[in-house]
Amino acid sequence: MSAGAGHARPTRLLADRVAEAVCRSPAAGGARAEVEVLELHRLTADLAQQGAQGRAGLDLREAIAAVVAADGLVVATPVLAASPSEVFDSFFAVLGDGVLSGMPVLLALDSGSGRQPPGRTQVMRGRLAGVRAHPVPTVVVAGPADRQATTRRESGRLHTSIGRAAAELAAAMRSHRR
Repeated sequence: MSAGAGHARPTRLLADRVAEAVCRSPAAGGARAEVEVLELHRLTADLAQQGAQGRAGLDLREAIAAVVAADGLVVATPVLAASPSEVFDSFFAVLGDGVLSGMPVLLALDSGSGRQPPGRTQVMRGRLAGVRAHPVPTVVVAGPADRQATTRRESGRLHTSIGRAAAELAAAMRSHRR
C-alpha cells in the first residue's frame, strides 16, 4: 500500500523495494507470495465521497476488501513533520475499529527531509492501533540521502533495515495464517 503521490515516486519505490524483500525473505519459508499494489492517491475522490456522504464507491470498497483479505501489509507513506499523508489517514479512518485485527503490518516511512521528527513511529503505530493491526518491530525509514545513495555502502543502513523488517513481516504472516 502506497500513500504517496503516484507511481515512480519515492514512496511507491520504497513500497516496491520492501515488498520485493518480503517475497525474497528466508522467513517466508519458500511460500509463494502474491503482491497486490494499492495506491491510495487513486482513491482520493472515493475517500472524499465517503467522508461527505457516508457512501463508499466501488473502488474504495474493492480496496478495503483487498486489504482485509491480505495475509499482511506493507504500508508506505510519505511523512512530513510527524504526520503521515492525508490520504493515509483518510483510508485508515474508513476502515473502522478492529477491521484489521491481528493483521501483520510493515511500516515504511518516506521522509521528505534529512532530519527525523521525534515521535514519528509512535504516530504511525497509533494510526494502526485503531484498526487493531500488529506492526512488526522494525520500521523502515528512508530519507533523501537513501534515494541519492549510489554505492552499496551508502545504502547499507536502508538495505539492512528493509531486510530485517521483511523477515519480521514474513514470519508474522506465517504465524497469522495458522
